[in-house]
Amino acid sequence: MAMRSEFAALAEEITERIRRFLPITDDYNSELADAMSYSVMNGGKRIRPMLILLTYRALGGRMVDERTLVDPFMAAIEMIHSYSLVHDDLPAMDNDRFRRGKLTTHAKYGHAMGVLAGDGLLNAAFEAALTAEGDETTKDRIIPALRVLAAKSGAYGMVGGQAVDVAKTGCPMTAYELDFVYRLKTGALLEASMQIGAILAGADDAVVKAMGEVAAKVGFAFQVRDDILDVSGAPEELGKPVGSDEKNNKTTYVTLYGMREAIETAERLSEEALEILARYPGGESGGMLAELISSLANRTA
Repeated sequence: MAMRSEFAALAEEITERIRRFLPITDDYNSELADAMSYSVMNGGKRIRPMLILLTYRALGGRMVDERTLVDPFMAAIEMIHSYSLVHDDLPAMDNDRFRRGKLTTHAKYGHAMGVLAGDGLLNAAFEAALTAEGDETTKDRIIPALRVLAAKSGAYGMVGGQAVDVAKTGCPMTAYELDFVYRLKTGALLEASMQIGAILAGADDAVVKAMGEVAAKVGFAFQVRDDILDVSGAPEELGKPVGSDEKNNKTTYVTLYGMREAIETAERLSEEALEILARYPGGESGGMLAELISSLANRTA
């Protein structure tokens, strides 16, 4: 319970730290700016920016650099994640009217504004990341972090996973295709988060790769848990309807392998991720990072 309150407090702190990167409303773009801000501030546990921050701290990043070096990337990853959800909820995709217990962006602002809000958030993400500043010690870390952010969020990352997911809706998927979707659709942004945190902290290539491996396993387990919860979860706890996978005739880990193997796979991947992470203790922040990783891989909501 104490750790849960620490995460809640950190999520609230991160929310305030990324708020300043949201668009400013004026006479002409007020509805767009409102829709973009609503999409980011409409709840959320700030998992991805939290992974950046905790990884950065666990690997020895300097706290004095956080506001100028880390905050822009925390805002960027949350904007990209939020835009992906806005578009995922659209009628052409999952057609969901509720997320986190509130109206989705397109349900509140209309279909067209939902599309534009997502578009605006993707641009705003890179605008935010490009405000990152470093000194002689840290400035050379910004471009590598930007490369990871771009690669993991694009056609060979999160968007690529979503594209295959949409293309295969209503059609059976092979195990290889499902693996491809899960590695990219969910795992890519988690990988980006931990790798960006490691890069900004000055970690070497081997450590950055290890953080990516941790996140990849967690991302896969997270998506498998999502499949499990879509069958067995409670809407009031999830903040969204259950049964959408069945409604959309989607192949999931549960439909392909069954509930028992899905649960066993999520548990195994969680253990493997924590074994890798244990090589890099990271003090108090490392402990929080390990707890967060465990909660993601074994989530119940």
